[in-house]
Amino acid sequence: MRFLLDDEQREFSRSLDSMLTAANTPAVIRAWAAGDHEPGRTLWGRLAEAGVFGLAVPEEYGGLGSLPVELAISFIELGRHAVPGPFVETVAAAALLDHLGDRTIAETWLPGIASGKTIASLCLSSAETPYALDADASDVILAVTGDTLCLTESAGAVQPSADPARRLARPSNGAAVARGREVESAASHAADVAALAAAAQALGLGRALLDHTVAYVRQRTQFGVPIGAFQAVKHRLADTLIALEFAQPLIYAGAVAMESGAEHSGRDIAAAKVAAGEAAYAAARTALHLHGALGYTDELDLSLWIRKARALRSAWGTPAACRARVLAS
Repeated sequence: MRFLLDDEQREFSRSLDSMLTAANTPAVIRAWAAGDHEPGRTLWGRLAEAGVFGLAVPEEYGGLGSLPVELAISFIELGRHAVPGPFVETVAAAALLDHLGDRTIAETWLPGIASGKTIASLCLSSAETPYALDADASDVILAVTGDTLCLTESAGAVQPSADPARRLARPSNGAAVARGREVESAASHAADVAALAAAAQALGLGRALLDHTVAYVRQRTQFGVPIGAFQAVKHRLADTLIALEFAQPLIYAGAVAMESGAEHSGRDIAAAKVAAGEAAYAAARTALHLHGALGYTDELDLSLWIRKARALRSAWGTPAACRARVLAS
């Protein structure tokens, strides 16, 4: 398969990059980590105006329809700028509500998600984690256990994660709003949407880490020359770039398979998730290594990207689980 973005898709990517570059995301990330959600919600609203959340919401509820390719494009940029918040969980929640087939529930929440007025978090018992991301900043929390969907507006106890901008909570017991095989099917689809979005986010994050590291090794000198001139450093950066380059077409292949409704879309998305997650994690290790002791400091903005890479590696599909799914298909 040969897949190239068209002019409109490339312009969409550039517009998001420009918006987020001007938004001073490191300050937004640090505020979010400290529990101040206001800057993050302001940026959330601007991204909603750009159509990011509408890409997972049907037109009848104020969205743009299900557009997995454009969704992947937008999440690559969100990852590139390490924007904090439950973006993956919100679009996955929208996918779940859309596929549930309950118009009343969909009308209650989907218009708000599309407009950016509603932040949603999602916890699936099948996703290997009992936690909901950023539940304390969310307007609604969806939790699926088996064939039962519960909605709650209570975050429960919040605990930190390895990434200070990712706050985890065990959602308290909410009201059951749907039961049955439809819930299981919708949850399975939502998990695939989340895995695709997380993979795209990881790819963007890895590319940002590589770009920052390349710029740094051109500036830092040792023995009178930039360290980027050393063969070992070049090889390390080349390996990182190759891993990211191989992950990108897998993400787009997964998005195309999902958009076409192909039976193998889950396998393709799992392949994309493991490739992008491992590539971003390798990029973080490379950045940490080549920045030396500077890379270990919280004061360095790059640390915000480095710490997120570890979390995204396992979010919505650990490497082991994704490999097992690919091999089983």
